[in-house]
Amino acid sequence: MNTYLPIRYINPVFRPPSEAQSLILPVTNGCSWNQCTYCEMYTAPQKKFTIRDAQETLDSIRHCGAQFAGQVQRVFLGDGDAMVLSTRRLMALLEAIREHLPKVRRISTYCLPRNVRNKTVAELQELRAAGLSLAYIGAESGDDEVLRKVNKGETLDTTRDALDKLGAAGITRSVMLLNGLGGRALSAQHAANSARLANLTQPEFLATLVVSFPQGEDRFRQGFPEWEPLQQQELFAEMVQFIEALELKRTVFRSDHASNWLVLKGVLGAEKERLLQEVKMAVDRPEAASLRPDWARGL
Repeated sequence: MNTYLPIRYINPVFRPPSEAQSLILPVTNGCSWNQCTYCEMYTAPQKKFTIRDAQETLDSIRHCGAQFAGQVQRVFLGDGDAMVLSTRRLMALLEAIREHLPKVRRISTYCLPRNVRNKTVAELQELRAAGLSLAYIGAESGDDEVLRKVNKGETLDTTRDALDKLGAAGITRSVMLLNGLGGRALSAQHAANSARLANLTQPEFLATLVVSFPQGEDRFRQGFPEWEPLQQQELFAEMVQFIEALELKRTVFRSDHASNWLVLKGVLGAEKERLLQEVKMAVDRPEAASLRPDWARGL
């Protein structure tokens, strides 16, 4: 019996919810920054950051093509940030995918703003032409004070520059923000400046998650000792402020991650008023809102 696995995975493996049907192709192990205090994804010892051997990755693509060439339509480049690779290395991977997996219609990756700074718009356009069509950017907040306290290593301006470059290259941008990341003291500025970031960059996709710490808050509180978590109603109030401040032309908005109590889906700005009313109902009449029970939240 052939037990050969064409890809060597190092657990745990993460991917965005919308990549559930994608082939997960690791080109790095872990995250090249991995210092954000709110993030638990790549803190396990076995997830120490390394770049995969180029030949191993090319062989994985070739073997996947031999076994699944007619089945794979989407590829997600993992782990935390494939964009840390040089344009030359990425182009070789994209060309191999095109050769060995000809049915692929979408290639995506997580993307740290810091690693877009090392690439020109022309390089990004080259990657887009070779098939890299979607980047997931964990902005988390548009507020510089919040970003500093959680050791994000970015500012509103650095994140904006990266999003603008990706957009100019024609790469679709999916931006993620963390509801409640600023705690009680910084909630208002977190909401206002996160909306400002979205307004300035007009991403194609925008999603909000609720900040949570399944492994405990000790690491997070080292840089943010005064942080006070928002309760459910306070999280909804922050969302009201955030959505009210949004001035988006056509952005697909999702707040349906398992961490969210209130599921929101719509297009901003066409459906801004409907979304606002749904959140306001959760604030004013939580018993009438369709909220997830605590046990159903996947944390």
